[in-house]
Amino acid sequence: MNGEKVTEQGSSAPSLSLVIPAYNESGRIRRTIESAWEYLRDQPYTFELLIVDDGSSDQTAAIASDFARTHSGIRVLSIPHGGKAAAVRAGMLAASNELVAFSDADLATPLTYLEVFRQAILAGDDVVIGSREGQGASRIDEPFYRHFMGRVFNLIVRVLLLPELQDTQCGFKMFRRDVARVVLDRSQLYREPASDVRGPRVTAFDVELLVVARRMGYQIRSIPVAWTYGTQSKVNPVRDTLSNLTDVLVVKWNDLRGRYR
Repeated sequence: MNGEKVTEQGSSAPSLSLVIPAYNESGRIRRTIESAWEYLRDQPYTFELLIVDDGSSDQTAAIASDFARTHSGIRVLSIPHGGKAAAVRAGMLAASNELVAFSDADLATPLTYLEVFRQAILAGDDVVIGSREGQGASRIDEPFYRHFMGRVFNLIVRVLLLPELQDTQCGFKMFRRDVARVVLDRSQLYREPASDVRGPRVTAFDVELLVVARRMGYQIRSIPVAWTYGTQSKVNPVRDTLSNLTDVLVVKWNDLRGRYR
């Protein structure tokens, strides 16, 4: 059940659904949920916290469900293991509030940025994304090789698809819910459940969402954020980079065929 709140002026502020995908996060999922719930509880708007368990083989779902039983405004969704894209898609489609945001389970981008993102959407933007590049942004404790690989990947994305965006892969984004539904309806990657997913599945689904939003004429704003590299990152630099490049090429091909217009 959502926590219903009213602003001091007496009018309801735009409500927010926060989606957090989680795969084998039993070591930190309770701390993550506590931090997110405590932040949202103190905000002057209705919220729901959606934890999407991506078919974890550990106690992630049980820990999240246990917390949800004693705290309002939390829903736990469990899906067959399909990777982050599948978990984010499921959470965004299940979201019931006016604004929909998603964040990585390590909360690498502080949730305080949610207010900055909300203000951008209230000012007229349709999609707001965190950027770890540009004036005011910072990458904390990120190994040089990871930063270098990320910049090469972004260069490819900019040349092929989104020339104006310096960072498409930060896992902190917000959509108007109606925009999210349209974008997800037109996206092509990772729509169907996969039976052969093993371990974490890191993909470039963010790129496709942003390409669809751009082709549909939605206003995208990039906001610099402070982002902390997680020591428990599930990214495999070689395997996942190759997978992401494949995704980008597929998106480019779909774009050339007009699939996103």
